Amino acid sequence: DPGGRAVRGALRPRHGGGAPMTRMRFVFVLHAHLPYVLQHGRWPHGSDWLSEAALDTYLPLIESLRRLAADAVPAPITLGVTPILAQQLAHPEFAAEFRQFVAERLARAAVAEAELQRDGMGHLVPVAQWWSARWRRLSDLFESLGGDLIAEFRAQAEAGRLELLSSAATHGFLPLLARDESIRLQLAVGRAEHQRLFGRAATGIWMPECAYRPAGPWDPWPSAPRAPYRAGIESFLAEYGYTHTVIDAHLVRAGAPLEQYGRAAAGAEHADRAAAREAVEAPDAPYHDWRIGQHAPERSVRALVRDPLSSYQIWSRDGGYPGDALYNEFHKIRFPGGLKLWQVSGAQVDLGDKAPYDPAAALARADEHARHFVEVLANVVAQQADDAASEVIVAPFDAELFGHWWAEGIDFIEALYRRLAVAGTVEPRTATAHVAASGVATPIELPPGSWGRDGDWGMWLSPLVAWTWELLWPLEERFWRIAPSALRRTAAIPILAQAARELLLAQSSDWQFILSTGEVSDYATTRIRFHVDACDRLLRALEPGGDLDAGAAEAASLRARDDVFPGIVEQLRAIVAGGAGQ
Repeated sequence: DPGGRAVRGALRPRHGGGAPMTRMRFVFVLHAHLPYVLQHGRWPHGSDWLSEAALDTYLPLIESLRRLAADAVPAPITLGVTPILAQQLAHPEFAAEFRQFVAERLARAAVAEAELQRDGMGHLVPVAQWWSARWRRLSDLFESLGGDLIAEFRAQAEAGRLELLSSAATHGFLPLLARDESIRLQLAVGRAEHQRLFGRAATGIWMPECAYRPAGPWDPWPSAPRAPYRAGIESFLAEYGYTHTVIDAHLVRAGAPLEQYGRAAAGAEHADRAAAREAVEAPDAPYHDWRIGQHAPERSVRALVRDPLSSYQIWSRDGGYPGDALYNEFHKIRFPGGLKLWQVSGAQVDLGDKAPYDPAAALARADEHARHFVEVLANVVAQQADDAASEVIVAPFDAELFGHWWAEGIDFIEALYRRLAVAGTVEPRTATAHVAASGVATPIELPPGSWGRDGDWGMWLSPLVAWTWELLWPLEERFWRIAPSALRRTAAIPILAQAARELLLAQSSDWQFILSTGEVSDYATTRIRFHVDACDRLLRALEPGGDLDAGAAEAASLRARDDVFPGIVEQLRAIVAGGAGQ
């Protein structure tokens, strides 16, 4: 990028001398996820959605990781790639869709340059040319990778430059799934597909929407089936070999710390649980090492707690970096072509009054914000100096925020790691590296919650979206009632496998989220009904009196569109047999 080399080249790691590294570690987590959109249309929410994320976020991230590696700058990012996103990026159809998407962008940008000159807006031509050069460069990178982004992320992980987290197969909202078998299917398929695509099993997992439910009665909604007791989500994570996950800070603040194996705390070893909670001050710092629930350490799951202070700098609508006047304005777009030629200019500046974008000035501002972020981390360290239990600062974000919503976000990440290598204020680590180096974690009992609006489940379960669960819950019951007998009939297995795929796709938490935001409700409604109806038709073929031949034809037709999770039959067999997740 013009003007970028001086900033990047000026910040190399310090070798020898300098300030000693602080005792606090810094774990930067990016969560990359998109629902399954391949072969479900193109624009605006089909494959173009996926191609746009690759062009704006995933390829620029790869580009920055390669630059940092070339300059010997450690950048131990913890990157979660959901199994359903990884499936799409690895699908042959994606490469073809991406190439067409970029070709259309470049063609429209070329036309735009002539039209801007013609319309008296020649001052915007250099910005259009900057975008064209950027897209060509990233397209060349894509081709140099053979169109295989997954292989590049795998190579970065094998080289020890980043950690790859897994997730539930389709990002299903685990606390609201009615059957334990459904939770296991989401986790089993996610674990198997991560290992298949990335070559190794993940030890860390991103809980979809950071959504958690403790052990206890399950009665989430008047129309939901009820259960007197269900295990907490951490039990399922441990069953499938996961050792750590990310949670939001408010869950820890609302939680109750527990002594080892649930014994009473603060010397009251024989007190009951209520007295134990009263004996321990409720935690208010996210910088400690916690483990969820009462499980023995070797079967426990560490909670990496989001730091609200550092996260505020990026998430806040009012004071966050992405709203800076010099950054690219996301909401003003020249059509056709998708060119964003203007800068934010100011929060109160009308879209019609936005100033032209200056890429070099924006890049310099990203470096300034990286410097400020290092200062924020240093302040956290100073504030926690008297707390010996404070070990880690965790900053988790949606990956697509960087580069897509915040065009300069990947530049910020690169500048941040360059500055961290020089400053020595914190020690950047991957999540796994931190867990391995940390001391004994304190058990904690967490309440239900998520990282959604208001910190609860309201984005995914409310009067507005309850109808989606009223479709899903009975479908779950039917599926798991039918599955055991279907697995014993050879002709039924392909039908059941596709029904499982459609059930998983219907369970994606994205549909309720989209409905709750109200932005593209018709799309979410169409998608969830499509998958629910498809699963229903396949299950009818498997029920007594069903037509297996028609079901097989239906399954083949659906798989041509929803061709995901090739090993799903193996996971179904294990769950139905009651086998251990490991």
